Amino acid sequence: MKTRPTGVIPPITTPFRKDGEIDLKLIAPQVDWLLAAGAHGMAAGGSTGEGHALDHEEYRDLIAATVEAAGGRAPVIAGIIVDSTRDAIRRGRLVRDMDVAALQVTPVHYLFKPDDEAMVGHFRRIADETGMPIIIYNVVPWSYLSPTLLTRIMTEVPLVIGVKQSAGDLKLFADLMMMAPDRLIYSAVDALMYPSYTLGAHGSIAAILTAAPHASVALWDAVKAGDHGKALDLHKKLLTMWNAIIADNLPACTRYAQTLQGLPQTFPRAPMPEASSAQQAAIRQALAGIGAPGGRRIAAAE
Repeated sequence: MKTRPTGVIPPITTPFRKDGEIDLKLIAPQVDWLLAAGAHGMAAGGSTGEGHALDHEEYRDLIAATVEAAGGRAPVIAGIIVDSTRDAIRRGRLVRDMDVAALQVTPVHYLFKPDDEAMVGHFRRIADETGMPIIIYNVVPWSYLSPTLLTRIMTEVPLVIGVKQSAGDLKLFADLMMMAPDRLIYSAVDALMYPSYTLGAHGSIAAILTAAPHASVALWDAVKAGDHGKALDLHKKLLTMWNAIIADNLPACTRYAQTLQGLPQTFPRAPMPEASSAQQAAIRQALAGIGAPGGRRIAAAE
């Protein structure tokens, strides 16, 4: 691969208008904002970006616009959330000629769970037929891959370069770090970024990074510098933010946090609801506690 993405890699929110269509011109302001916060890369088309709701043309246009906005300043990872090997391959082929560092691919997850052999075959075929590096997005509760299976896939399919490990079980995260030390292991355990980093995570790809990128980069930097007092303080503030945004409409809550920090207002795609009044109040309170960059004050909700 051309780049080995590490560090804080926020997944962008897809800028939908109120009518549900994508406003591509609003991708660049978000990319610039994340990079100005110190982000080391970005992902598009993942769960925070409601990638499951995009058709093929929209997906291609979203990734192309993100790559163009990044302009080579940081690597771009393209998310794929689909329920068949065929569709994953088709989406990978749509972006393989773009300057994309890797594909981020969920296991098949609609109702039925493939067995281990089928899961290995799924990622092998995607790799063989796209020729692109792949990061497994291990997030689906009823199709969650064990550290043993993840390590097997990465061993048997060299183009599978790493795992974005989700869920709150740090034991599984620690096991994976030990079993696959030469692969890229990213944390998507939003509530526990601080311990993930101390366990040796190579980076993170998670919604909390998008809702609060400045504090998220500061946490990464603090751990790298060995300043664990500062890191623990940032962890507590980011945990408060995570508790405010974690819900079935997480992408909507994440984009509301972005709006409070100066990005243009965008909307989730139906049927996902916007952040409720109670959610908005909690998000404002959490951001007030974190403190906005550049001295900008965010008033806590009363």
